[in-house]
Amino acid sequence: MWSRRLVLGVLLLPLALLVFGDGPVFRAPGAELATGPRPPRGLPQPAMVSRRDWHADEKLVREGPHYTGAARAVFIHHTGNPNDYDCADAPELIRAVQRDHIRQDGWDDIGYNFLVDRCGTIYEGRAGGVGRSVLGAHTKGFNTDTVGIAAIGNFGPGVEVPKPMMDALVRLAAWKLRPGADPLGSVDLVSTNDESRFDEGQVARLHVISGHRDSFETRCPGDALYALLPELRERAAKLRATVPGHSAAARLRPSF
Repeated sequence: MWSRRLVLGVLLLPLALLVFGDGPVFRAPGAELATGPRPPRGLPQPAMVSRRDWHADEKLVREGPHYTGAARAVFIHHTGNPNDYDCADAPELIRAVQRDHIRQDGWDDIGYNFLVDRCGTIYEGRAGGVGRSVLGAHTKGFNTDTVGIAAIGNFGPGVEVPKPMMDALVRLAAWKLRPGADPLGSVDLVSTNDESRFDEGQVARLHVISGHRDSFETRCPGDALYALLPELRERAAKLRATVPGHSAAARLRPSF
């Protein structure tokens, strides 16, 4: 019979982390445990609806969560849904997104880490723990060390982005970025997939808060929401400046 010490040692073996839809990316031995990294203390976690409460179909999920490093960047998406939905129907819309991502796209679970409806309600997306660094499947080539947040709706030219939705995006982005990350700055990320805008292995300099179109050939998150990303960055930076260790104001910010 194995000893308690041996059993614990087996349980703490590091996992090889995979980038969903991007091919394998292996992290240094011992870098992460199966439980995933815990979030640092700082900004309070925004209120959000759990997978249990939006009735995620856990029977559809093909594999448990994988973990990555703390978020160096945030990618903003939209789901493409019509904008006139009743917010009470948002859970149903999210379940449809989950089904499409698994059944049509062949992913293990819903791709986004979080979703936000037009009333400003935040929803837990991919399973694994909202405070942990769950590896998403939201943008080919750049899922590692990033977070994907989807605005429920379709924000093409001329569409008004609801203020409650913007407020929620600001709170969520400011909270999930790792300490020291500058929402007004840029970050160098290595592409893991030739299907992105960058060749596999190429270093891409991207905004710390980017739109999906910055890394992938798409109109997402729509012209209207994309045009508001500078405001989102400014507001997230101001919010993070209220917490010691989260502001990056003292650093030189790379220019584009």
